[in-house]
Amino acid sequence: MSEQRRGSGREPGREQSRENKKQDKKSQRFRIYMQKKLVVLFVLVLLAFLGLGIRLIWISHENGTKYNKEILKQQDYSSVTLPFKRGEIVDSKGVKLAVSEKYYNLVIDASVINYDEKYVEPTLQALEACYPQLDMQEIRKHVTTNKESKYYIPLKLLNFEQKQAFEEYKTAKAEENEKDLIKGIWFEEVYQRIYPHSTLACDVIGFTGKDNTGTYGLEEYYNDILNGTNGREYGYLGDDSLVERTIKPAVDGYTIHSTIDVNIQKIVENKLYEFNEANKNAVREGNGAENVGCIIMEVDTGRILAMASYPNFDLNNIKDPTKLLGNVMVDANGKQTGGYITQADLDAMDDATLYQNLNYLWKNFCISDTYEPGSTAKPFTVATALECGAITGNEVYQCNGKLHIGGHDIHCHVRTGEGAVNVQSSIAWSCNVAMMHMGQAIGKTNFAKFQQIFNFGLKTNVDLAGEARTVDLLFDEKMGDADLATNTFGQNFNVTMIQMVAGFSSLINGGYYYEPHLVDKITDSKGAIVENIEPRVLKQTVSAATSEKLVQYCTAVVMPEGGNQRTGKTARPAGYAIGGKTGTAQTLPRGNKEYVVSFMGFAPADDPEIAIYVVVDRPNAAKQDDAKFATRIVRSVLTEVLPYLNIYMTEELSESEIAELEALQLENTYGKVDETLEQEAMEGLNDGTGQGNTTYEEPEWKSYEKDPATGYLKDPVTGALLDPDTGEVLVGDSIPAIDW
Repeated sequence: MSEQRRGSGREPGREQSRENKKQDKKSQRFRIYMQKKLVVLFVLVLLAFLGLGIRLIWISHENGTKYNKEILKQQDYSSVTLPFKRGEIVDSKGVKLAVSEKYYNLVIDASVINYDEKYVEPTLQALEACYPQLDMQEIRKHVTTNKESKYYIPLKLLNFEQKQAFEEYKTAKAEENEKDLIKGIWFEEVYQRIYPHSTLACDVIGFTGKDNTGTYGLEEYYNDILNGTNGREYGYLGDDSLVERTIKPAVDGYTIHSTIDVNIQKIVENKLYEFNEANKNAVREGNGAENVGCIIMEVDTGRILAMASYPNFDLNNIKDPTKLLGNVMVDANGKQTGGYITQADLDAMDDATLYQNLNYLWKNFCISDTYEPGSTAKPFTVATALECGAITGNEVYQCNGKLHIGGHDIHCHVRTGEGAVNVQSSIAWSCNVAMMHMGQAIGKTNFAKFQQIFNFGLKTNVDLAGEARTVDLLFDEKMGDADLATNTFGQNFNVTMIQMVAGFSSLINGGYYYEPHLVDKITDSKGAIVENIEPRVLKQTVSAATSEKLVQYCTAVVMPEGGNQRTGKTARPAGYAIGGKTGTAQTLPRGNKEYVVSFMGFAPADDPEIAIYVVVDRPNAAKQDDAKFATRIVRSVLTEVLPYLNIYMTEELSESEIAELEALQLENTYGKVDETLEQEAMEGLNDGTGQGNTTYEEPEWKSYEKDPATGYLKDPVTGALLDPDTGEVLVGDSIPAIDW
């Protein structure tokens, strides 16, 4: 029985083992099978990717140009430069002198037009319909022969209406389902510099080139301030507008606010033009002078209110050759030829010579040209003598017409002599001999020192491009005796107009040398102030006491206190007291009978507010050495400028002067200042002392006699007692006891 149990117990185990082995073999075969399938699948996928890659490479190689064109066709030209707007230049009251206006350049992309033949004719028809000024034969030739051209500009500086005409045409064609056939035309935004007043202040403003680079004047000096930064529009925009685009906006340039007053500038330029018209072709064919310049500046700030010269030019057409007619001619190297430009000369000029003559025209005479100042230097000599203690102001010199110095007989402008000349008369009468005596007392070292103090030879740093330095045209302390003598009356050294007027202003404003400037504020495109440019006092040239004397001496040049020999009486405008100094300087070579004449003045005489300087370079006249060419310009300018500045007349007018003002439609303001101050006195706005020009009438009660019993003033009619300080009537308890 036990045998049977053991036998029956082992049999089921063997069967189970055999079954397990079978299952393991099946599983192993399945895994091998699946691995083989995965390998086959992987190989198939790899082959598919390899085939796709090969296909893409083949497509790119065979049809790359086609697909590039398709992309260009979908492009909406949004990946373009966004130009900045150059900042404006405005005058002191905000009048625009230079602006940048938006225009559009018409751009033809032939590569897009030629993507499909069906685009060509509709696009060309659109151009012809909208822009009849186009030469369509040339356009068609370009499109058909330059099929890969992407950027061709047939029209520039279209205004918004002209650009809009094309857009409206496309919109109209949309109704005919032809809008999508007009391809490859777009408009490039550009800014064009415009000068609203044409020739006005052309020397001051300057101009810009095509690349927004300033040339001359404020445009060049403030070029980086006026310029902004271009923006950029990135990305492509399809017809479905699904593609996002990124815009980096342009940053516009800053606006500069000049100190120029347009109204004063116009007055000055009109007077220079009138001078030219009156004197052109007088003794030779050509302008009224080689150059005429005028500067008006505030003496207590250095702010330049006007700066102009003639001949001028049109800022909107700077290459206009007709502006050269009558001008002095220069050769291809920029050197004067001694002739004056005629139409025949213009016709014969080559491009190089024409450019040199235009460049000569564009320069600012007031800051770029140098010349000998002549007798306008005499106030500086007297100021030097007073400051260094060489004179006291009480000296009297004997002028016999000449002085022998350094082996030369150096003459006075009055060859017979001036006789006894005091310090005031040395300026009023413009005596060379008196100046030479002062120069000997000053000495070479002090004279050279004070020329530097007055800034002669150095740039004033006026904020304009093109200012000249004249340091190489001055003598130092090693000068000869004759050099010192002639320097005292403005010969043998060179200056610029801006040097002279800046230095002269310091002589009459208490001794303070202000840096001359033409911009006093900078703002951004939204009007926010970026920088205020305040007046800068650079140094004190002379003491207040010396300045006071110079005002007195220079007033005598114009006003009756200078006597009948005064040289500047023709500069006085009707109704005003002014001061100044005339100048007449020989040009080189000596003896050529060519002169630079000038007048440098200030107004009003008792409290200078503005300085004016006029220079006439070689007037068109048989006798050039006549300062009246300059003084008459000064008179005509100030006759209109002083009333505009609300400076009242202080001098009685003659009948002819009254008639002159009526003809100019100018108000006679003589006595108005007295009325104004009297009114202020009556209103308690001043002390009622009648100082200055105030006409103050004492109230009647001031003349009343004192009451012997009380000591108060007594009204002789009513017997009322009055307060002696206020004139108030005192009644009853209001009468205080008086302590005798």
